[in-house]
Amino acid sequence: MAVSTTGEVTAGNQGRGRRVILWRHGQTSWNVERRFQGTTDVELTGTGVAQARRAARLLASLGPDAIVASDLSRAANTAAELAALTGLDVTLDEGLRETYAGVWQGLTHDEIIARYGEEYAAWKRGEPVRRGGGELETEVADRAAPVVLRHAEKLPDDGTLVVVSHGGTIRTTIGRLLGLEAHHWESLGGLSNCCWSVLGEGARGWRLLEHNAGTLPEPVLGDDD
Repeated sequence: MAVSTTGEVTAGNQGRGRRVILWRHGQTSWNVERRFQGTTDVELTGTGVAQARRAARLLASLGPDAIVASDLSRAANTAAELAALTGLDVTLDEGLRETYAGVWQGLTHDEIIARYGEEYAAWKRGEPVRRGGGELETEVADRAAPVVLRHAEKLPDDGTLVVVSHGGTIRTTIGRLLGLEAHHWESLGGLSNCCWSVLGEGARGWRLLEHNAGTLPEPVLGDDD
């Protein structure tokens, strides 16, 4: 397994079946405030746009064959930066949206802990929790993973798909595609804004080739939204 946090292209990953790059959107003001976004449509900050442009240059060098993105603007606008460099169209799909988190949405993590501490703790323990009365993580995987697989199946044998989505949705999708039990999904560390993970198609299914790649290590802000 090749794990990179530098953004370097790993030669050993070339030409070994299909690849799926799961790319988290750029920074938003709610990320900076550690405010839970969920399905709330929050725009990128200026920093977020700059992050997307920088990451897009790296990802364009991989020669992607297709781009699919969440229809929320922070993901769609991140994807647009890669589309501008590659000439590819972006397919928007609401199945790639972040977890709907009901009354948690718009609250900071400190506010969530103060008001819904037991629910928050149960979620962190890996228990199935409808955060804020919203979706279970398994329900997010139920809608997002099929979108990824459907587009991956259209790739040529050594093709690359870029999926632009959200921290929580990417983690649950990776967990599902790797065949991990849901209570282990939290063990996958969060993605920093505009970083990505790479799954490669192997003889026994999908393998994690890189995780949180694309930058030098930095704090992960609001990785569940």
